[in-house]
Amino acid sequence: MGELHVIDHPLVQHKISLLRDKNTGTKEFRELVSEIAMFICYEATRDLPLKEIELETPIAVAKTKVISGKKLAFVPILRAGLGMIDGVTSLVPAAKIGHIGIFRDPGTKDAVKYYSKMPEDIEEREVIIVDPMLATGNSATAAISEIKKLGVKSIKFMCIISSPEGVKAVQTAHPDIEIYTGVIDEGLNEDKYIVPGVGDAGDRIFGTK
Repeated sequence: MGELHVIDHPLVQHKISLLRDKNTGTKEFRELVSEIAMFICYEATRDLPLKEIELETPIAVAKTKVISGKKLAFVPILRAGLGMIDGVTSLVPAAKIGHIGIFRDPGTKDAVKYYSKMPEDIEEREVIIVDPMLATGNSATAAISEIKKLGVKSIKFMCIISSPEGVKAVQTAHPDIEIYTGVIDEGLNEDKYIVPGVGDAGDRIFGTK
């Protein structure tokens, strides 16, 4: 079973509280999503492999370490996942970005893919899928399946707020995937929104209703 990582750092928890406030406006909401994504990404990349190199400091030759091995790609689930991209790429500027568009059918609540555009070398990269909310888990599960079809061997899923139902859905469908989240909320309401959650993350990031 892929591990579940809850990032309970005080700064993450504080910023999630600000995110929840219905009076937090679009600009601040967008900035908070980006900042929280950066903190969670810091933990999600903790196991990146290192290699030793030699370089000259102003004082002496140093044996020091840089990231080696697989390169990274971030794949936001459109559209709310886009709100996390500035934060994660500020940590890993060389990462490539793929995009996957999935919407929830209003009737069946099933995940339907409508767009996918990935880097050509995606199968050679470690992929971190990002979406602020893990609610039913349908979109995340579908996105992971799509990425696996492309031959990617190393996939992580990163979100800010999750529900127990969503976590269980992803772990059941993809037991090999590690999940990184800032908090696990109480559950879902009848409209499949996370409670207490933040409302519709996409609407709050982009100022739409």
